[in-house]
Amino acid sequence: MVCSAAPVLLLAMILPLVGSPVARASPPVPSQAGWAAGQQLDQECGAGESVLVSVYVQLDFLNDIWPTTLSSTLTLAPALASSSPRTLTGLSLTTECNAKHDGFTYCACLSGYQWNASVCSHHHPCQFLYDYHPCSCLIFGPTEAGYCQLLPPVAPVSCLPAVPGTLRLNTWLQVPGNTLNVTLLTSHETTNLNWFLRRTGSPRPIRLQPGTHVSLTSSQGQAVLSICNISHQWQGEYMCCFEAQGFRWELYHVVRVPLQATDVARLPDQLSISCATSPGFQLSCCIPRTHLGYTASWSPGKGSEASLFNTPGDQCLVLAVQHCPIADTMYTCDLQSPGLTPVRVPVSVTIIQDGDTVCPEDASAVAWNVTKAGHVAQAPCPVNRMGIVKRTCGPDGTWGPIHSSCTDAGLLALLQRAELLWAGQGWPAEEVPQILAQLLEQTVVVSSPSDLLALLGTMTFLAKVLADTRTQLNRSALEALLKTTDKVLDMDASSLWTLAHVQKPSAGSDLLLAVETMACSLCPQDQPFSFSLPNVQLQTQLLGPSFPADYRVSFATQPPLQAQIPRHSLAPLDHNGTNVTITSLMLRKLDHLLPSNYGQGLGDALYATPGLVLAVSIMAGGQAFNQGEVILDFGDRDSTLHCVFWDHHLFQGNGGWSEEGCQLQTANASPTTRCICQHLTAFSVLMSRHTVPGNPTLELLSQVGLGASILALLVCLGVYRLVWRVVVRNKVAYLRHVALLNMVLCLLAADSCFLGAPLLPPGPRSPLCLAAAFLCHFLYLATFFWMLAQALMLAHQLLFVFHQLSKRQVLSLMVVLGYLCPMGFAGVALGLYLPRGKYLGEGACWLDGKGGALYTFVGPVLAIVGVNGLVLAMAVLKLLRPSLSEGPQMEKWQALLGVVKALFILTPIFGLTWGLGLATLLEEGSIVPHYVFTILNTSQGVFILLFGCLMDKKVQEALLKRFCRAQPHNSTISLATNETQMPEHSKGRSENGR
Repeated sequence: MVCSAAPVLLLAMILPLVGSPVARASPPVPSQAGWAAGQQLDQECGAGESVLVSVYVQLDFLNDIWPTTLSSTLTLAPALASSSPRTLTGLSLTTECNAKHDGFTYCACLSGYQWNASVCSHHHPCQFLYDYHPCSCLIFGPTEAGYCQLLPPVAPVSCLPAVPGTLRLNTWLQVPGNTLNVTLLTSHETTNLNWFLRRTGSPRPIRLQPGTHVSLTSSQGQAVLSICNISHQWQGEYMCCFEAQGFRWELYHVVRVPLQATDVARLPDQLSISCATSPGFQLSCCIPRTHLGYTASWSPGKGSEASLFNTPGDQCLVLAVQHCPIADTMYTCDLQSPGLTPVRVPVSVTIIQDGDTVCPEDASAVAWNVTKAGHVAQAPCPVNRMGIVKRTCGPDGTWGPIHSSCTDAGLLALLQRAELLWAGQGWPAEEVPQILAQLLEQTVVVSSPSDLLALLGTMTFLAKVLADTRTQLNRSALEALLKTTDKVLDMDASSLWTLAHVQKPSAGSDLLLAVETMACSLCPQDQPFSFSLPNVQLQTQLLGPSFPADYRVSFATQPPLQAQIPRHSLAPLDHNGTNVTITSLMLRKLDHLLPSNYGQGLGDALYATPGLVLAVSIMAGGQAFNQGEVILDFGDRDSTLHCVFWDHHLFQGNGGWSEEGCQLQTANASPTTRCICQHLTAFSVLMSRHTVPGNPTLELLSQVGLGASILALLVCLGVYRLVWRVVVRNKVAYLRHVALLNMVLCLLAADSCFLGAPLLPPGPRSPLCLAAAFLCHFLYLATFFWMLAQALMLAHQLLFVFHQLSKRQVLSLMVVLGYLCPMGFAGVALGLYLPRGKYLGEGACWLDGKGGALYTFVGPVLAIVGVNGLVLAMAVLKLLRPSLSEGPQMEKWQALLGVVKALFILTPIFGLTWGLGLATLLEEGSIVPHYVFTILNTSQGVFILLFGCLMDKKVQEALLKRFCRAQPHNSTISLATNETQMPEHSKGRSENGR
């Protein structure tokens, strides 16, 4: 490499001498201004006593002309003076230097020579003057001098330089999606080995580090670079740089990756056109730059003109079709490279014919041409934006909504750069601060949800890079991050964040995780650090070997926000002997941008947040410490509060608020609310918007009502024990009382389980609590499904008088309906809502009334009540218009009276009770529905005893007969108990059907 001329040039020369290895050099040329003896080299060349001795020669030139003769080997005839006469056989230039006016000298090696590794490590490279090569040009101070040395020979009899290693590929042509292996085989011990990639069109190599795609392995005599899932973004010239034999070496290999159809951008990828309005059109296909030298062509190309134009990263071939084809045509963009399979990308063009349904031209925001129904119209993005704008033409010829993926080109470039950095391309310590600084400048161009998602994606990738590589940020980089976050939190929620959440529900959660991760990556030498913006406040503190009594931090919010970490939580870190960093980050408005997802014990859409999120993190020795206790003071809040933290793993990775590990503590001396959490993360509080306060009267009513219900059900079982044989003399009575008996048993077990559930430890981690909730759900549902079985039996007896099923068949169907169906509902609810944290209610072993689980109980119950209502209405109509075989008129009126009684029984027990139960879920503050529901719900056992058992005439007669020894009068079967009144002449047939 030849430097530009300068008044003073320093040349280092190597003189091969024959004879003794000790020689004294003298000025070799008349223009020499001075000389100094150099170090002797321990390298022999040829036979005998030939050695290499170095001398420095400084040449001064009177003008800026570089003598061309100095670029070749010089031969000098006279011998140098020495104690023993020796002959100088040759003089070669090794180093070219450019002396600057400030006294510093920039030196580079000529071909065949190289800097010693120790010289490289002690001098700065002059990269801005030369192409990027490790140790190619070095800067020497005014009092320093250096020269390049001859590279090691191949063999003892040769002076040609030899590289102590070879670079091999697993295959010269890589298949996209496969793994690339580049192997370095060395014959000498190597140190300081690094891998670089010079991508196509890139001005300088990119350092490769372990990442999601890159892995580095080494063993004795070899080092392997592996890149998985390779694509065209990994093609280029790979360089392996290492030190061996005292020199730095570089080996190169070009990797080629063929393109795939997905790498080709088409605009449009389909087109419907009317030849009457648009006789011509354009098609384009663009490919990224590659080493393989693709040639592009369109077919068919008759009557069209193709032109090629270049963009900063792509090559595009545009086909201008001047004459509209007569019929539908499939155009193909053919990409060919020697020795490779051609890549063909089709574009279908549909011609609109007369009579076709079309969407008319529309120039509202984008110029939309006439488009055939069922097709998608496409339009390019504005200048400096990447993507496509699409609009569907409906089957009825009406335009659908516009869908745009247009994203700012600068934001997309930063996103791709950050993603490749996470994959392994680049040096995080240099790349991350640069990307953060550029990202701050790009916040002003965010104007669409796609822009916002690209910005958030960049921050997410940078956070992953810092976490995986444990890279630390300097103060300026962290300030750029916080300023960007402040601007992002100020962006319009309705036009940007709402639409961004539709495309990516985890957008807000991703922002919180990224900022929280990068905020605790500040270098220790830049701490303590405090930073404040309207939406972001950060305080970091570096704790030395001796910790304070407690760590305390406060933020200027209204009301003030304070956090405290007790001394005992920091005690485990005191023995490590490492510095401990505590980072406290307060974010405004972020809680309103997070999805309304609530974990175990919390409902949805019933809570408000105070407008801030506090994230506290501890780093010790480069690792996060998450088990410390933190006490948070959110000030005086006029509402029922829930201490929560943001769990990024809930709801399939979209994140949600959780109470796990946090509890509420009300200070005795002040009205402020304190939260105590046993872990460190992002915290906030949830304020209930419509909360019925804890009411001891409701709890007392519930317990007393359940006790009375259980007692009534036990009495009912005792009554059946006494009169069972008397009341089940025919099939209808038997089926009716079997259904009622199962209702009593299920309700008794459910009430007992529900009454004892508060004695169990609540929460999804308690197996007993989960079991109690599941059993209560199943048993209560079984009660209602047995009621449904009773109603359907009544309908069957009324509608199919002459086609009766046997008693065994009906009983089997009732058992299936009464137990298997509720078991299915309860199992589905458990499997659906438990993984999402919405199965158990807050602090109770019962279904969550705010997360949707309770609706799997209320829904079937109300549906059963509706079916029973239809059955009762049908029964009334049937009895009002009896057939001749249904008995005399008097029996009809008695049956109607029984139906009316049954209606009064079913409605308060089931319909009104759970209608009010649904009202308590939807009511936003009134206490009245809660009282009425509690009274009716806990009194169901009493209602069943009174109206289902004791008011039955046959039961009354059986009891009177048993206790009073009196003869019963003739009676009919009461329809109040869902039995069918049957005439005497059909009773015998009914008995035969049993």
